[in-house]
Amino acid sequence: MSAVPTVLVLDADPLPRLGRLTGRARVVHADETTLAGRLPEADVLLVWDFTSQAVRAAWPGGGPRPRWVHTASAGVDHLMCPELAASDTVVTNARGVFDEPIAEYVAALVLALAKDLPLTWELQRRHEWRHREGLRVAGTHAVVVGSGPIGRAIARTLKALGVTTAVVGRVPRTGIHGPEDLDRLLARADWVVAAAPLTEQTHGMFDLRRFGVMQPSARFLNVGRGQLVVEEALVQALERRWIAGAALDVFATEPLPPDSPLWRVPGLLVSPHMSGDTVGWRDELGAQFVELFERWAAGRPLRNVVDKQRGYVPGH
Repeated sequence: MSAVPTVLVLDADPLPRLGRLTGRARVVHADETTLAGRLPEADVLLVWDFTSQAVRAAWPGGGPRPRWVHTASAGVDHLMCPELAASDTVVTNARGVFDEPIAEYVAALVLALAKDLPLTWELQRRHEWRHREGLRVAGTHAVVVGSGPIGRAIARTLKALGVTTAVVGRVPRTGIHGPEDLDRLLARADWVVAAAPLTEQTHGMFDLRRFGVMQPSARFLNVGRGQLVVEEALVQALERRWIAGAALDVFATEPLPPDSPLWRVPGLLVSPHMSGDTVGWRDELGAQFVELFERWAAGRPLRNVVDKQRGYVPGH
């Protein structure tokens, strides 16, 4: 390592606050058009623009590559390519920043759907008085698919609302169900929450068959990755009333195109990938990276190290 390591930032607006690195690192910036040319000079890559696919495109090029890549997101599918996965480069993520905010957002969605708040706001806009009956949340059943810290935070928050909650992970362990239990749990769930990382095993896991397994009163929520869901299948399930409703915060294509049928399908609440974004979240992400940099510069083990073959941080 050189006396002053080079930190390359894949930019997004607003830029991260890295003032604490002054004099300790040379910070340079790149966008999608310049990233490939600047990778060979970098000791560290900070993927601040975690919506970009630029790393996947630029990494296979020639020359040296950073020894550490950190992404300011929980998911790593946007940057992982075979060449990066096979390299000695360490990859870390923003594990821990989004857990509680996403759990709060899921709880808000559950309450909003149970109490039919979207229609209440629409009727208010139309000055229409229409009495209805809401659902009780306490006593209902939920399945959270994804046993990482986000999924576990969701389970804790739903349990506080009186919801009986089962968590499904990649492998069964104490308090966590394995994939072989998923269909059985879906068949009796009132709430199905997708919070899994995007991997070969989870891609498209919520398809027409899985929506068919759910009971007609079930509501489906996705705060994981858009590609967990076969969106055409969800549209069919809602139109055919196989399930009672859904809420999506993530999509296969973002921003969601104006002509997408998801905007118009009945019973679906759309939000623009905001479940983990609370006031000050970018500052938390920047501070987390600086703390990790300090560990890295001191030769101490990094936290939040991603298993590049699995696509997430293992061990919990």
